[in-house]
Amino acid sequence: MTETNTTAWYVVHTKPRQEVRALENLQDQGFTCFLPTMQVQKLRSQRVQAVTEPMFSRYLFIQLDDQTQNWGPIRSTLGVSKLVSFGSQPAKVPSEFIAFLKEAPPETLARMFAPGDSVQVASGPLQGLEGKYIAHDGETRSFVLVELLGQPQKLRIALDSLRITERPS
Repeated sequence: MTETNTTAWYVVHTKPRQEVRALENLQDQGFTCFLPTMQVQKLRSQRVQAVTEPMFSRYLFIQLDDQTQNWGPIRSTLGVSKLVSFGSQPAKVPSEFIAFLKEAPPETLARMFAPGDSVQVASGPLQGLEGKYIAHDGETRSFVLVELLGQPQKLRIALDSLRITERPS
């Protein structure tokens, strides 16, 4: 479907972690949809893995003709929670924004931690200790620079016990 004067982009709110299911089911019904995604690093099964996730959790975009298209089936589509509305008006998204998302260069891998991030140990015997993230050390550990007894120390700490407190700009 090409964009005409009567078509516009709208926002679909999906059920939790069902963005892809909603996208596939809407497309199967003939709707033009767009789900922007990005790659992020996650700790899964004791390994850091690159995974593709929706850019906007629980949201996708749908192009609809507001004069001839039947919008009724959208609400009952598997994976869909509702069409986002303000009052009784469905929320329109500028087509320039959709074009920007489609044409933007692919996002570089969003890393769990980047060198220089301020981190805090969230669990374990060093809980509450703050430092600077340096690098990964294998699959499940990382190097963090902390100050102990007035001296900088490089420690190996489990990735799943770290939390970002501040990311350098």
